[in-house]
Formats: sequence, structure tokens, C-alpha cells
Amino acid sequence: MPATPAVGGALTDGLSHQAFFYRGQRDYLAQIKAFVGVGLANAEPALIAVPGHKVSVLRDHLGEGARYADMTQLGRNPALIIPQVQEFIDAHPGQRVRYVGEPIWPGRSAAEMCEAAWNEALINLAFSGMAVTILCPYDAAGLPPSVVGDAGYTHPAILANGRPVPAARYAGPGSVPPQCDRPLPSPPASAETLGYQADLQPVRRLVASHARQAGLHAWRAGDLVLAASEIAGNTLRHTSAGGTVHIWHSGEEILCQIQDQGWITDPLAGRIRQPPEERGHGLWVVNQVCDLVELRTGRSGTTVRMHMSIREP
Repeated sequence: MPATPAVGGALTDGLSHQAFFYRGQRDYLAQIKAFVGVGLANAEPALIAVPGHKVSVLRDHLGEGARYADMTQLGRNPALIIPQVQEFIDAHPGQRVRYVGEPIWPGRSAAEMCEAAWNEALINLAFSGMAVTILCPYDAAGLPPSVVGDAGYTHPAILANGRPVPAARYAGPGSVPPQCDRPLPSPPASAETLGYQADLQPVRRLVASHARQAGLHAWRAGDLVLAASEIAGNTLRHTSAGGTVHIWHSGEEILCQIQDQGWITDPLAGRIRQPPEERGHGLWVVNQVCDLVELRTGRSGTTVRMHMSIREP
């Protein structure tokens, strides 16, 4: 039997995942203060992850009763969000916790917004049945209308007048808006391309050389080589047809894309840390070191596109 919403968005058990559409700072502060206040009154620890300056604004209004994080760091790569929330849940065993997460804000790139939408969809799988109440604010005045509208696709409930109501467009756990599930755009014609069958050394040399030419800091270049090696290594371990690397850069970032014939069937791969004795750490490592990771997978194969900012974030 599904849990029943109570005043302030609490649930008797299980996951509650709500979107909140705000217009202006007054609305933003009032709703988040009410949401967190209900939790604190019920002895529910709260984690608040919002972009940049909003951290200090919320701390000034809510005080130090919650834990705060800058989403531009915690969620720079949206695939990092679920592990951080899981860590907070694990730190409070036997307690319901609250999480305010704003992963999409004006100024994020289209690719970042789509990956954040993926994260919102996967939250419904990652925390299914867990004692956590989640509120995701969306800037209804500053974000593209399509992004605001699609939040109802990834959230089971919408906060309205202080209470969660079922989202009419919710598509089910793990479902993302159709425009975020399309194949990635093709690499530009100027991209360097390399096929590999059995040896990772050419892949590492290509990525290291391109990173050096683009001006990527040495330690960041090392991280990108590591990430490319992990994905290409997965090709050699799990497929027999080899793979293809494309690498190029804009004025702001290097993009390294790897394609192969494999199919990643676990939608949470790379977002849940596996025990050391188990396999499946490659995508986890990639998500930890890259600024953004786009992954599309299915029966026709897998594409992983890794972004690394040329300027240190």
C-alpha cells in the first residue's frame, strides 16, 4: 500500500520525491524553510544542495540546523549527486532524512540539463523504499519552459500550496523526458578518431596528446586518460568487436567519446559504489574524475561522452 502524504510533504514511509516551481526569492525561501522546518520538528536531518550564493542565503534564513552544499560543486557532474545523498542517508541509520536538491539552474548547458534530468529520474530507482523526502526546486521564471515542464516527467509529485500532489506527467521510475534519451549528436568532422581492438596504449597516447595540445593541466589530463582507459577497458572485457574513440575540444572543454557494441543494463551503473571485491568500478571512476559524463546505451551499443573543462573548475 503506498504511503500517504502528510502536511509539509512528509510520508509515513518510503521515498517522497517532489518538484517545486518557484518564482522569485520570497517564494523560494518560504517553501524551503517550511519543508526543512517540518523535518527538523520531526528530528529529520536535512541536506540542502543549491547553487552558489543560494547556500549563504538559505543559511542566513534557516540557520545551522541543516547541512549545506554548493550544487555547482556537488552536482557539477550530476552523476555525483546520488552517491552524495546516499552517503547522507547512510550517516543517519534508522532516521528519515530530508534533501533539498537544485540540480538545474539558469546557465547550465543543454547537455548538463539533460544529465540532471537523468539524475532526477534515477533518484526514483536509487532511493525506492528508503526513508527520504526530497524537494527539487525549479526556477520557473529563469529556466526554459521545456525544462520546467519536463520536471513533472521525472518527479512523482509536485509541491502545490505546501502539499505534494501527484504529477500528471510522471512516467515511472527511471524514465526521462524523450529529448534527453535521444542519441548524442555526432562528433564534429574535426575530431580525431581512433579504432581499438586489443591494446589500450594507442587510446591513452591519443587522449594524452590531445589534452596536452588543448592546454589541459597535467593532473586533469591524467584524469581524462584514466577515464578513457576505464571505458575502453570495458570494451575489451565485455565485447569482441572493439571500439572507437573520438576526441575534440572547444574553447572551454575537451570532449572524449567512446563507442562500442556493449550494452549496460544497470541504469544505476557508475552511481552506486560497488564493494571492492566486485567488478563494475570503471564508470564510477569516470564519474568521479570528469566534469560531465553523457551515457547512452541499448541493444545497438553504448556511447560514453566525457567532458573535461580546460579551465580548472
